[in-house]
Amino acid sequence: MIPKDLFQNIKRIEITTKRLVTDVFAGQYHSVFKGQGIEFDEVREYQFGDDVRSIDWNVTARTGKPYIKKFVEERELTVMILVDVSESTRFGSVKHLKSHLAAEVSALLALSASRNNDKIGLIIFTDKIEKFIPPRKGLSHVLRVVREILYFEPEHQKTDLIQAIDYLNKVTTRGAITFLISDFLVDQVDPENADLRETLKKSLSAANKKHDLTAICLNDPKETTLTQAGLVELEDAETGKSFIIDTTSPRLREHYNYHNDRRVKSRDQLFRSVGVDSINLSTDSSYSDEMIKFFLRRQKSKFR
Repeated sequence: MIPKDLFQNIKRIEITTKRLVTDVFAGQYHSVFKGQGIEFDEVREYQFGDDVRSIDWNVTARTGKPYIKKFVEERELTVMILVDVSESTRFGSVKHLKSHLAAEVSALLALSASRNNDKIGLIIFTDKIEKFIPPRKGLSHVLRVVREILYFEPEHQKTDLIQAIDYLNKVTTRGAITFLISDFLVDQVDPENADLRETLKKSLSAANKKHDLTAICLNDPKETTLTQAGLVELEDAETGKSFIIDTTSPRLREHYNYHNDRRVKSRDQLFRSVGVDSINLSTDSSYSDEMIKFFLRRQKSKFR
């Protein structure tokens, strides 16, 4: 039985994202993602003006007449949503937890896909694959996806992006529109961990060749900028280690801000190096604005 407050939260997310899907995203989603794939339809006799590159030489040789292969746009797409539910996502210093932000964005994507009659699948992960929901259609399935992201209690606390990406490639037999949602606070992204970073780079590259992969980065302002607040006790959400820092120290604040700026730039550079689009979302601003910018950017690049 779902607690009343959680049920209300799910309904609120459903109402909010439905309005965004109806008013803004439905048309953009269709124009950006529909028709990217093609499937074989039939062969027919060559007609003047046809592209000679479409000639089916086997059929042509067998019949003695030129035939071409005819393709059509795929009538159905599969959308896979990979969501990091490690302990670090259960943090937010402004309006929302990063985990709630992930749920709302997932709902937006899932409802957009459902409106276009596409299948939606879900992989929930930490440093283990916590849950896999195979792609299906329908509003009840979409609401199950949202409910799982909000209500799911993971068994583990840490993050393993490589395992999640490799699992995606194992359970999907064909290319999918894929969204990887995480705060990417993991050693696999850190430039100081060259071997792990290189392994992640290879996994991302392989996944992006098979799928249309987009990384959605969950951020909170307190993770990138340290403000003066006296003595502060910090705890690593994924290891449980805690320590006290003096935030009145200019040198400490400068070091903290430099390290996190370097981390974000390194993360974004990693995505660019393998051709993966990325979206930066923050708990202190509207995720819908950033998602709209992404859709518009993809739309422009598609028609260049």
